[in-house]
This record gives sequence, structure tokens and C-alpha cells, in this order.
Amino acid sequence: MLLETVFLLLASGVAWFYQGPDVKPLFTSFGLMFTGGLLFYFAGRKADEYHTGRREGVLTVSLTWIILSFFGMMPFYLGGYIVNFSDAFLETMSAFTTTGMSVINDIEQLPHGMQFWRSLMQWQGGIGMVLFTVALMPMFGGGALQLFDAEVTGFTHERFLPRVTQVAKRLSGVYLLLTFFFTLLLWLGPMNFFDAVNHAMTGISTGGYSTKNTNIAFWNSTYIEYVMIVCMCVGGMKFPLFYFALKGKLNPFRQDEETRWYLMYMFIFVIISLVWLFIQHYESGSSLEHMIRKAVFHVVSLATTTGYITTDFLSWGNFYLVLALYLMLICGCGSSTSGGIKVGRMMIVLKNVYNEFRKQTHPSAILPVRVNGRAISQDIIHRVHIFVIVYFLLIGFSWLFLIISGMNFDGALFASISAISNVGLSPALVGDNGIQSLPVISKWVLSFIMMTGRLEIFTVMVILLPDFWRK
Repeated sequence: MLLETVFLLLASGVAWFYQGPDVKPLFTSFGLMFTGGLLFYFAGRKADEYHTGRREGVLTVSLTWIILSFFGMMPFYLGGYIVNFSDAFLETMSAFTTTGMSVINDIEQLPHGMQFWRSLMQWQGGIGMVLFTVALMPMFGGGALQLFDAEVTGFTHERFLPRVTQVAKRLSGVYLLLTFFFTLLLWLGPMNFFDAVNHAMTGISTGGYSTKNTNIAFWNSTYIEYVMIVCMCVGGMKFPLFYFALKGKLNPFRQDEETRWYLMYMFIFVIISLVWLFIQHYESGSSLEHMIRKAVFHVVSLATTTGYITTDFLSWGNFYLVLALYLMLICGCGSSTSGGIKVGRMMIVLKNVYNEFRKQTHPSAILPVRVNGRAISQDIIHRVHIFVIVYFLLIGFSWLFLIISGMNFDGALFASISAISNVGLSPALVGDNGIQSLPVISKWVLSFIMMTGRLEIFTVMVILLPDFWRK
């Protein structure tokens, strides 16, 4: 909470610079969070010992996301920009989890400070709020490892340096450098500096919040679309690989199997999308370059769970909606800012399924699942299969719940997958009034599903088990 006040103070500074009416709610929220952080700090500073294990790490990470979402919604609520408490919490949870689902219909009416705060929350949530804290405030002692494992995405947590705090600092540094790089590229185009900063933050975090109601389409710029394609694609890739690349080591990029699968499956979906657009004469009258750009942009946007749009792809027919569902489920790589099941897990599942078919004709054969040339343990394979099963069970639960609450069949399905995969595209299918028209209980369910998806299910769900609380 003390670290988060720095970001709130930064947003307050933006509000003051633009002389907006949001200075007071942002600065008031800063005061509330700073006071709360001090109270927690003084309550625990006299502890002589700090023993932490997996349970403490899981609980700390989950509570951090809930508490920061509660305080993060204060500027919206206190400023009257979102008058409903549940709506304000959903907006903030959607931001921190990089889902991008919004209850605000007219984004352009928000003052600059509030727009910046929305983008800043997505930027933090992309790399992980706890990861930032471990990197910048190493006060956790032996608890850093448990916090790192509970928040970082992927089926394995690659620690390329001996200490977790070192890994967190390097990843945060790479994240900051990439954000600066894409800010510069966007600023060189038709975007002003403020819009460039916001879209670089929400692009690299694969969050998708925009400062414009019409999203990226507002600029009608081929240059901006190509820059955002690269930005989103980078956000969906493994960040440790960029650390090695900056050190001049490109072999990890070439040798990483998950990255190759990630790029290949997006390429396949782009080809399928183009064939469909040609056959059905969608985007008719457009140049070949225009059609390729639109297909690539929306495949990358969906696959990386960013959710940016430049055209109404919902009008491309039901077949494309099915493609969109597949893209929203699989998504990017582990140790990236994207949500979803992740390419690495699907790669393991498919390889294991293939081996099972081979065993039907060679029952005595020993066929290990290999990733990057190394055999994966049965424990990891088991965890991956359980993750995928629970993932679909949660989709089924939220889908059924949203239908009961009054949402239509298609809208409920897209909202469920959009929430758990942190994509945020479903409001287009909900209705004219958007997400805010849903019952209060549905909004809290969506908020829970977003957080569960961002923290990759086990971190949140294990807290609900009675065994978790037994000594």
C-alpha cells in the first residue's frame, strides 16, 4: 500500500498539471492509502520473527490484489465518476487484472488524471503488483520466493538469477524499458504524448484500456496499428527472453519452444481469418494490405488478451466469433502479461495427448513429454491437466450464473471467457447498457473470476478450502 501511494501521487500530479477536477479525489485517495499503509506497517514492525511458507505467500498475494483494488477504486467513487460501489470495484479489478472490461461508457469525459490512473493500474497489473513490491521494497525477508511463485504466471517459474529479488528487479527494468520504447514510437506518430504514454502502458500490459471511446480506430493510422501489433505481441511473450536479448544473448529466443508455438498459432489463425474474410467478402473494397492488417491486429489483440479493436469484428460472422473464443482461451506465453490458459500449457496437453495415441499401438513404450528438449515431470503434466480442467469448470460456473442473472446465452459465454482470460471484449455482446446493467451479484462474480484468472486459479481457489486454514 505504501508503494501504491507513489503511483497515486503520480496520477495526482498529472491531474494537477492538466488543472482537472480530479486532483481532490486522487489526492484524498492517496492520503487514505498512505494512512492505511502506515497502520499496517507499524502493526507489524515489532515482529521478532517472520516465518512464511506457501500458504502465507498465497494469502498475501490474494489479499494484496483485493485491498489494492478496494483503495484503487476510491478516486472513481469519491470523485463521482462511478457512483455505484460495485461498478467502481469492478472497474478497478478489471484494470489491475488487465482485463479491460469497463463500466464507463464515455471515456473521453474522464479528466486526464483519472484516465492516467486507469492506465497506470493496468500497467502495474501486467507485470504484477507484488512483483513490483518485491523488486522495489525488499522488506519481506524469506517471503519473497513464496510471493513470486504465487503471482508470476506460467506452469514453471523461471528464476534466471539466484535471488528472487534480483529476478524481480530485472523483469521490472525490462518492463519499464519496453514501455518507454513503445511510448516513443507512438509519440512519433499522430498520438500526442499523453495518449502515447497511456497506450504504451495498456498495450505492453495487454490490458486494452484506451483514452478514446473508439479505441485505436480513433487515429485511423496504419502506423499506429502496426506499432500496437508489435507492442501487444511483445506483451504476450516471455519477459525473461527480453532480458537475455538486452544482454546480447539471442539463443534463448531461438531455442524457446513455447515462443515458437505462440508465433506459429497466431500465424495460423491469421491465415484462417484472411481466408474467411475473402470467402465471405467482409471488408470488401479494401486493399490486400488493409485486410491483412485488420486480420493480424485482431488476432494479436485477442491472442494476447489485450482487447484493442480497430473495426467491428463482431460483424465478421459467427465463424470468426468461434475463432475469437479459441484465441481468448489459449492466449500468450507464461511469464508474460497476457492471461488465458497459456500456450505452454496447451503445448504440454497436446503433446501428452499425442503420446497417449502412440501408446495405443506401443503400450510398453516410454514416451516423455519434452519441452525445449527436456523431459517434463509427471507432476507438472498432472498440474497442467488439473489447471485446464478447473479453468473450464470456472467458465461453466460463471457462464451459468450470468445466464441465471439475465444475460443472453452468447453474452454470458463471452463475458465468462473474457473475465477469466482477462480479455475484456464481452460488453459488445451484453447489450446497450453494457456491464453496468448487470445485477450487483454478477458484477462481484465477474470481479472474482477476473482475479482468479489473473492469479492463475490455484492462488485464489486454494484459500476457499477448509484445509488451507488448518494448522
